[in-house]
Amino acid sequence: MARIAIVGPGAVGGVIAAWLEKTGRHEIILCARRALGELQVETPHGALIARPTVLTAPEQATPVDWVLVATKAYDSAGAATWLKGLAANGAPVAILQNGVEHRERFASYLPSAQLVPVMVDCPAERVTPTSIRQRGTAKMVVQDDVRGREFVALFAGTPVEISLTADLKSAVWRKLCVNAAGVISGLVLQPAGVMRDEQLGELARQLVRECIAVGRAEGAVLDDSLVETVLQGYRSAPADSVNSLHADRAAGRMTEIDARNGVIVRFGRKHGIATPCNQMALALIEAMTRAASSK
Repeated sequence: MARIAIVGPGAVGGVIAAWLEKTGRHEIILCARRALGELQVETPHGALIARPTVLTAPEQATPVDWVLVATKAYDSAGAATWLKGLAANGAPVAILQNGVEHRERFASYLPSAQLVPVMVDCPAERVTPTSIRQRGTAKMVVQDDVRGREFVALFAGTPVEISLTADLKSAVWRKLCVNAAGVISGLVLQPAGVMRDEQLGELARQLVRECIAVGRAEGAVLDDSLVETVLQGYRSAPADSVNSLHADRAAGRMTEIDARNGVIVRFGRKHGIATPCNQMALALIEAMTRAASSK
């Protein structure tokens, strides 16, 4: 039995916690800002109810076998406050976050050998603090090495799909292409069905084309067909599905805009690649966030 701490019991963290507890092989510990009761997760395979141990302060943390960080990218520093206690004995720390800078966000807190970057694609929404709707299969990709294979073994017997790859860089950039287009919902505050509009569909294509160009400059292998794959993925999703950037902006919270579109702009500048659509999306979301926070 492994002791697994999950930092950040949001939509993704809650789904992962529920499936890991369902195996009956692990002790699950949630690290949260406030006390939580039982966790209810509606999944494509039926309802799950999880009753993990919940810690509400980093000083309560003791060493575990694995740490899974599922906070938003902008809260990495907050997540890191838990690591001193949880990873004190050298536990591997899997980073289940958006973007392409998983190691960079935690490099100042832990040795690189302890960090396990994970590409995560889990279509889920938090309905209430203790209720989550998982709309589709949770999928993850990790590097094909010792730590990656150990991570896969944690989920044995669950419907969570985890792939091993020799090229994690390309996997996280492919996911970034999906996230880049998702900023449209964050801008217009409408769910995935809005992508069926032809003009917005063309904007999504351009956001993805820019991401592909920058990703290739960074060494990722990205096919041109990804443009249509991303758009069709949004158009075939439930019309009322809400991505995390949309949900955060609608609630007046901080957003992951830097990890999703800002990184494309930053890396584009490094390589001399123009990214006007992503730059505009970044500027608009940041301006809207500032306006909301000043009210």
